[in-house]
Amino acid sequence: MFIPVGGGGLLAGMSVYLKQLKPSIKVIGVEAEDSACLKAAFNAGTPVDLDQVGLFADGVAVKRIGENTFNLIKRYCDEVITVTSDEICTSIKDIFEQTRVIAEPAGALSLAGLQKYCQSQDAENKSVNESLVAIFSGANMNFHTLRYISERCELGEKKEAVLAVTIPEEKGSFRRFCKNLGGRVITEFNYRYVNNQQHESNPANIFVGVRLAGEIGERQQLVELLTNENYKVADFTDNEMAKLHVRYMIGGQKPALLQERLFSFEFPEYPGALEKFLDTLGEHWNITLFHYRNHGAAFGQVLAGFEVINDQELDFFQHLDALDYQWHEESNNSAYQAFLAD
Repeated sequence: MFIPVGGGGLLAGMSVYLKQLKPSIKVIGVEAEDSACLKAAFNAGTPVDLDQVGLFADGVAVKRIGENTFNLIKRYCDEVITVTSDEICTSIKDIFEQTRVIAEPAGALSLAGLQKYCQSQDAENKSVNESLVAIFSGANMNFHTLRYISERCELGEKKEAVLAVTIPEEKGSFRRFCKNLGGRVITEFNYRYVNNQQHESNPANIFVGVRLAGEIGERQQLVELLTNENYKVADFTDNEMAKLHVRYMIGGQKPALLQERLFSFEFPEYPGALEKFLDTLGEHWNITLFHYRNHGAAFGQVLAGFEVINDQELDFFQHLDALDYQWHEESNNSAYQAFLAD
Protein backbone atom coordinates (compact mmCIF):
# COMPACT_ATOMS: atom_id res chain seq x y z
CA MET A 1 0.00 0.00 0.00
CA PHE A 2 1.50 3.32 -1.14
CA ILE A 3 0.30 6.33 0.87
CA PRO A 4 1.22 10.02 0.34
CA VAL A 5 2.93 11.89 3.17
CA GLY A 6 2.61 15.52 4.16
CA GLY A 7 2.23 15.95 7.90
CA GLY A 8 1.77 12.19 8.25
CA GLY A 9 -1.86 12.00 9.42
CA LEU A 10 -3.14 9.91 6.51
CA LEU A 11 -0.16 7.55 6.60
CA ALA A 12 -0.31 7.11 10.40
CA GLY A 13 -4.04 6.41 10.44
CA MET A 14 -4.00 3.98 7.53
CA SER A 15 -0.87 2.21 8.80
CA VAL A 16 -2.45 1.48 12.18
CA TYR A 17 -5.65 0.18 10.57
CA LEU A 18 -3.93 -1.91 7.88
CA LYS A 19 -1.51 -3.57 10.27
CA GLN A 20 -4.40 -4.49 12.60
CA LEU A 21 -6.37 -5.80 9.65
CA LYS A 22 -3.50 -7.84 8.20
CA PRO A 23 0.04 -7.46 9.60
CA SER A 24 1.62 -8.83 6.39
CA ILE A 25 0.48 -5.80 4.38
CA LYS A 26 3.55 -3.72 3.52
CA VAL A 27 2.90 -0.01 4.07
CA ILE A 28 5.06 2.45 2.12
CA GLY A 29 4.97 6.21 2.60
CA VAL A 30 5.67 8.39 -0.44
CA GLU A 31 7.12 11.89 -0.21
CA ALA A 32 8.12 14.59 -2.66
CA GLU A 33 11.90 14.66 -2.83
CA ASP A 34 12.03 18.38 -2.05
CA SER A 35 9.66 18.06 0.96
CA ALA A 36 10.87 14.82 2.52
CA CYS A 37 10.26 15.62 6.20
CA LEU A 38 9.45 11.99 7.08
CA LYS A 39 12.67 10.68 5.55
CA ALA A 40 14.58 13.37 7.46
CA ALA A 41 12.85 12.28 10.68
CA PHE A 42 13.72 8.63 10.06
CA ASN A 43 17.36 9.58 9.49
CA ALA A 44 17.47 11.71 12.65
CA GLY A 45 15.32 9.38 14.77
CA THR A 46 13.01 12.27 15.64
CA PRO A 47 11.02 14.96 13.77
CA VAL A 48 13.26 17.75 12.45
CA ASP A 49 12.67 20.96 10.51
CA LEU A 50 13.61 21.06 6.83
CA ASP A 51 15.54 24.15 5.75
CA GLN A 52 13.06 24.66 2.91
CA VAL A 53 10.31 22.80 1.08
CA GLY A 54 9.36 22.62 -2.59
CA LEU A 55 5.94 23.93 -3.52
CA PHE A 56 5.14 21.96 -6.68
CA ALA A 57 3.26 19.32 -4.65
CA ASP A 58 1.85 22.00 -2.36
CA GLY A 59 -0.62 19.63 -0.69
CA VAL A 60 2.28 17.81 0.99
CA ALA A 61 4.70 20.73 1.31
CA VAL A 62 5.29 20.30 5.04
CA LYS A 63 8.45 21.41 6.82
CA ARG A 64 8.19 19.03 9.81
CA ILE A 65 6.43 15.72 10.32
CA GLY A 66 3.93 15.64 13.20
CA GLU A 67 5.21 14.39 16.57
CA ASN A 68 2.29 12.03 17.28
CA THR A 69 1.99 10.85 13.68
CA PHE A 70 5.71 10.08 13.52
CA ASN A 71 5.50 7.88 16.62
CA LEU A 72 2.86 5.78 14.88
CA ILE A 73 4.56 5.83 11.47
CA LYS A 74 7.92 4.58 12.74
CA ARG A 75 6.07 1.68 14.40
CA TYR A 76 3.72 0.67 11.59
CA CYS A 77 5.19 2.02 8.32
CA ASP A 78 7.65 -0.32 6.59
CA GLU A 79 9.40 2.03 4.18
CA VAL A 80 9.47 5.55 2.75
CA ILE A 81 10.08 6.41 -0.91
CA THR A 82 10.85 9.88 -2.31
CA VAL A 83 10.00 10.96 -5.86
CA THR A 84 10.98 13.92 -8.04
CA SER A 85 8.67 16.52 -9.54
CA ASP A 86 9.24 14.99 -12.99
CA GLU A 87 8.16 11.57 -11.69
CA ILE A 88 5.02 13.14 -10.20
CA CYS A 89 4.26 14.75 -13.57
CA THR A 90 4.49 11.33 -15.21
CA SER A 91 1.97 9.91 -12.74
CA ILE A 92 -0.45 12.79 -13.34
CA LYS A 93 -0.28 12.01 -17.05
CA ASP A 94 -0.80 8.28 -16.45
CA ILE A 95 -3.82 8.88 -14.19
CA PHE A 96 -5.37 11.14 -16.83
CA GLU A 97 -4.76 8.71 -19.69
CA GLN A 98 -6.26 5.78 -17.76
CA THR A 99 -9.18 7.47 -16.00
CA ARG A 100 -9.56 10.98 -17.53
CA VAL A 101 -9.16 12.33 -13.99
CA ILE A 102 -6.70 15.19 -13.42
CA ALA A 103 -4.88 14.65 -10.14
CA GLU A 104 -3.10 17.42 -8.28
CA PRO A 105 0.64 16.78 -7.70
CA ALA A 106 0.07 15.68 -4.08
CA GLY A 107 -2.78 13.45 -5.28
CA ALA A 108 -0.56 11.62 -7.78
CA LEU A 109 2.31 11.28 -5.31
CA SER A 110 1.54 7.72 -4.21
CA LEU A 111 1.30 6.42 -7.80
CA ALA A 112 4.70 7.97 -8.52
CA GLY A 113 6.05 5.98 -5.56
CA LEU A 114 4.40 2.79 -6.76
CA GLN A 115 5.89 3.23 -10.23
CA LYS A 116 9.33 3.91 -8.81
CA TYR A 117 9.01 0.83 -6.58
CA CYS A 118 8.14 -1.32 -9.61
CA GLN A 119 11.21 -0.07 -11.46
CA SER A 120 13.52 -0.95 -8.58
CA GLN A 121 15.48 -4.18 -8.42
CA ASP A 122 13.61 -5.13 -5.23
CA ALA A 123 10.40 -5.45 -7.22
CA GLU A 124 11.79 -7.84 -9.84
CA ASN A 125 11.50 -10.89 -7.60
CA LYS A 126 8.04 -10.13 -6.23
CA SER A 127 5.21 -12.58 -6.76
CA VAL A 128 2.98 -11.89 -9.74
CA ASN A 129 0.03 -12.36 -7.36
CA GLU A 130 1.09 -9.45 -5.18
CA SER A 131 -1.35 -6.53 -5.22
CA LEU A 132 -0.01 -2.96 -5.34
CA VAL A 133 -2.35 -0.16 -4.26
CA ALA A 134 -1.80 3.60 -4.44
CA ILE A 135 -4.00 6.08 -2.59
CA PHE A 136 -5.21 8.87 -4.90
CA SER A 137 -5.70 11.74 -2.47
CA GLY A 138 -6.61 14.95 -4.28
CA ALA A 139 -7.68 16.74 -7.47
CA ASN A 140 -7.22 20.40 -6.50
CA MET A 141 -5.34 21.22 -9.70
CA ASN A 142 -4.38 24.74 -10.75
CA PHE A 143 -5.10 24.80 -14.49
CA HIS A 144 -1.95 26.77 -15.31
CA THR A 145 0.18 24.05 -13.69
CA LEU A 146 -0.78 21.71 -16.53
CA ARG A 147 1.63 23.47 -18.89
CA TYR A 148 4.54 22.65 -16.59
CA ILE A 149 3.33 19.06 -16.17
CA SER A 150 3.03 18.54 -19.93
CA GLU A 151 6.54 19.88 -20.41
CA ARG A 152 8.11 17.67 -17.76
CA CYS A 153 6.28 14.34 -17.88
CA GLU A 154 8.50 12.82 -20.60
CA LEU A 155 11.55 13.57 -18.47
CA GLY A 156 9.87 11.73 -15.61
CA GLU A 157 9.19 8.77 -17.91
CA LYS A 158 12.89 8.75 -18.90
CA LYS A 159 11.69 9.35 -22.46
CA GLU A 160 13.58 12.58 -23.13
CA ALA A 161 17.22 13.52 -22.79
CA VAL A 162 18.21 17.19 -22.43
CA LEU A 163 21.72 17.83 -23.73
CA ALA A 164 24.11 20.66 -24.47
CA VAL A 165 26.17 19.78 -27.54
CA THR A 166 29.05 21.65 -29.18
CA ILE A 167 29.03 21.44 -32.97
CA PRO A 168 31.17 23.20 -35.62
CA GLU A 169 30.01 26.71 -36.54
CA GLU A 170 29.58 25.95 -40.22
CA LYS A 171 26.90 25.34 -42.82
CA GLY A 172 25.34 21.89 -42.68
CA SER A 173 26.24 21.22 -39.02
CA PHE A 174 22.59 20.99 -37.91
CA ARG A 175 21.74 18.46 -40.59
CA ARG A 176 24.81 16.30 -39.91
CA PHE A 177 24.05 16.35 -36.18
CA CYS A 178 20.48 15.13 -36.83
CA LYS A 179 21.78 12.26 -38.96
CA ASN A 180 24.26 11.25 -36.26
CA LEU A 181 21.38 10.70 -33.81
CA GLY A 182 20.63 7.43 -35.57
CA GLY A 183 16.95 8.13 -36.32
CA ARG A 184 16.03 9.39 -32.84
CA VAL A 185 13.34 12.07 -32.71
CA ILE A 186 14.43 15.58 -31.74
CA THR A 187 11.97 17.17 -29.33
CA GLU A 188 13.70 20.53 -28.97
CA PHE A 189 16.47 22.43 -30.73
CA ASN A 190 17.78 25.83 -29.56
CA TYR A 191 20.68 27.72 -31.10
CA ARG A 192 21.97 31.29 -31.43
CA TYR A 193 24.98 32.41 -33.44
CA VAL A 194 27.22 34.48 -31.17
CA ASN A 195 30.57 35.11 -32.89
CA ASN A 196 31.39 38.08 -35.08
CA GLN A 197 33.93 36.22 -37.18
CA GLN A 198 32.86 33.14 -39.08
CA HIS A 199 35.52 30.43 -39.15
CA GLU A 200 34.96 26.72 -39.50
CA SER A 201 36.91 26.11 -36.30
CA ASN A 202 34.51 28.21 -34.19
CA PRO A 203 32.26 26.10 -31.95
CA ALA A 204 28.48 26.47 -31.76
CA ASN A 205 26.60 25.47 -28.62
CA ILE A 206 23.13 24.00 -29.06
CA PHE A 207 20.52 22.99 -26.49
CA VAL A 208 18.75 19.87 -27.71
CA GLY A 209 16.05 17.51 -26.48
CA VAL A 210 16.00 13.93 -27.81
CA ARG A 211 13.18 11.44 -27.40
CA LEU A 212 14.09 8.11 -25.80
CA ALA A 213 12.28 4.79 -25.58
CA GLY A 214 12.58 4.71 -21.78
CA GLU A 215 15.04 1.79 -21.71
CA ILE A 216 17.62 1.49 -18.94
CA GLY A 217 20.97 2.97 -19.97
CA GLU A 218 19.63 4.46 -23.21
CA ARG A 219 20.52 8.04 -22.26
CA GLN A 220 24.12 7.10 -21.52
CA GLN A 221 24.29 5.22 -24.81
CA LEU A 222 23.15 8.37 -26.62
CA VAL A 223 25.83 10.48 -24.90
CA GLU A 224 28.47 7.89 -25.82
CA LEU A 225 27.22 7.80 -29.43
CA LEU A 226 27.60 11.56 -29.81
CA THR A 227 30.95 11.56 -28.02
CA ASN A 228 32.22 8.91 -30.42
CA GLU A 229 31.17 11.22 -33.27
CA ASN A 230 33.54 13.83 -31.77
CA TYR A 231 30.85 16.04 -30.26
CA LYS A 232 31.38 17.61 -26.85
CA VAL A 233 28.27 16.66 -24.83
CA ALA A 234 26.93 17.74 -21.43
CA ASP A 235 23.90 15.87 -20.05
CA PHE A 236 21.45 18.33 -18.41
CA THR A 237 18.53 15.90 -18.02
CA ASP A 238 18.82 16.00 -14.23
CA ASN A 239 19.80 19.67 -14.05
CA GLU A 240 16.78 21.51 -12.64
CA MET A 241 17.97 24.99 -13.61
CA ALA A 242 18.59 23.89 -17.18
CA LYS A 243 15.12 22.34 -17.48
CA LEU A 244 13.27 25.14 -15.71
CA HIS A 245 15.06 28.23 -17.01
CA VAL A 246 18.06 27.86 -19.32
CA ARG A 247 16.20 25.98 -22.06
CA TYR A 248 14.04 29.10 -22.60
CA MET A 249 16.93 31.57 -22.45
CA ILE A 250 19.20 30.32 -25.23
CA GLY A 251 19.81 33.35 -27.39
CA GLY A 252 20.96 36.90 -27.02
CA GLN A 253 21.27 39.69 -29.51
CA LYS A 254 22.76 39.14 -32.94
CA PRO A 255 26.27 40.39 -33.73
CA ALA A 256 26.16 43.97 -34.99
CA LEU A 257 27.55 43.25 -38.48
CA LEU A 258 25.36 40.22 -39.14
CA GLN A 259 22.74 40.73 -41.88
CA GLU A 260 20.07 38.53 -40.34
CA ARG A 261 16.51 37.82 -41.49
CA LEU A 262 14.09 35.94 -39.26
CA PHE A 263 11.40 33.50 -40.48
CA SER A 264 8.81 31.18 -38.95
CA PHE A 265 8.04 27.85 -40.64
CA GLU A 266 5.29 25.28 -40.28
CA PHE A 267 5.38 21.69 -41.48
CA PRO A 268 3.44 18.44 -40.86
CA GLU A 269 4.80 16.72 -37.74
CA TYR A 270 5.92 13.09 -38.01
CA PRO A 271 9.06 11.10 -37.10
CA GLY A 272 11.96 12.56 -39.05
CA ALA A 273 10.07 15.73 -40.03
CA LEU A 274 12.72 18.09 -38.64
CA GLU A 275 15.52 16.24 -40.40
CA LYS A 276 13.58 16.36 -43.67
CA PHE A 277 13.01 20.09 -43.15
CA LEU A 278 16.76 20.66 -42.74
CA ASP A 279 17.51 18.50 -45.78
CA THR A 280 15.07 20.54 -47.86
CA LEU A 281 16.42 23.80 -46.50
CA GLY A 282 19.87 22.87 -47.75
CA GLU A 283 23.19 24.53 -46.95
CA HIS A 284 23.00 27.64 -49.12
CA TRP A 285 22.65 30.15 -46.28
CA ASN A 286 24.20 30.36 -42.85
CA ILE A 287 21.66 29.64 -40.07
CA THR A 288 22.12 32.20 -37.28
CA LEU A 289 19.23 31.28 -34.97
CA PHE A 290 17.13 28.15 -34.64
CA HIS A 291 14.34 27.12 -32.28
CA TYR A 292 12.14 24.03 -32.53
CA ARG A 293 9.97 22.34 -29.90
CA ASN A 294 7.87 19.23 -30.56
CA HIS A 295 4.69 19.56 -28.47
CA GLY A 296 2.95 16.57 -30.03
CA ALA A 297 0.82 18.77 -32.29
CA ALA A 298 -0.07 17.96 -35.88
CA PHE A 299 2.27 20.68 -37.19
CA GLY A 300 5.86 21.46 -36.23
CA GLN A 301 6.87 25.07 -35.62
CA VAL A 302 10.36 26.39 -36.33
CA LEU A 303 11.81 29.87 -35.84
CA ALA A 304 14.99 30.32 -37.88
CA GLY A 305 17.36 33.17 -38.63
CA PHE A 306 19.50 33.36 -41.76
CA GLU A 307 22.40 35.52 -42.85
CA VAL A 308 21.13 37.06 -46.09
CA ILE A 309 23.43 39.51 -47.87
CA ASN A 310 21.56 42.17 -49.80
CA ASP A 311 22.59 40.99 -53.27
CA GLN A 312 21.47 37.42 -52.40
CA GLU A 313 17.98 38.43 -51.31
CA LEU A 314 16.22 37.48 -54.56
CA ASP A 315 17.86 34.04 -54.68
CA PHE A 316 16.99 33.49 -51.02
CA PHE A 317 13.27 34.19 -51.41
CA GLN A 318 13.08 32.10 -54.56
CA HIS A 319 14.60 29.24 -52.56
CA LEU A 320 12.03 29.70 -49.77
CA ASP A 321 9.17 29.59 -52.26
CA ALA A 322 10.55 26.35 -53.72
CA LEU A 323 10.66 24.63 -50.32
CA ASP A 324 6.89 24.03 -50.31
CA TYR A 325 6.65 24.87 -46.57
CA GLN A 326 4.47 27.54 -45.04
CA TRP A 327 6.69 30.43 -43.96
CA HIS A 328 6.37 34.00 -42.75
CA GLU A 329 9.04 36.64 -42.24
CA GLU A 330 9.36 37.80 -38.63
CA SER A 331 12.25 40.27 -38.99
CA ASN A 332 10.05 43.20 -37.95
CA ASN A 333 8.37 41.37 -35.09
CA SER A 334 8.59 43.54 -31.98
CA ALA A 335 9.64 40.62 -29.75
CA TYR A 336 12.54 39.86 -32.06
CA GLN A 337 13.54 43.50 -32.18
CA ALA A 338 13.41 43.79 -28.40
CA PHE A 339 15.38 40.67 -27.43
CA LEU A 340 17.19 39.08 -30.37
CA ALA A 341 18.09 41.83 -32.82
CA ASP A 342 20.93 44.33 -32.29
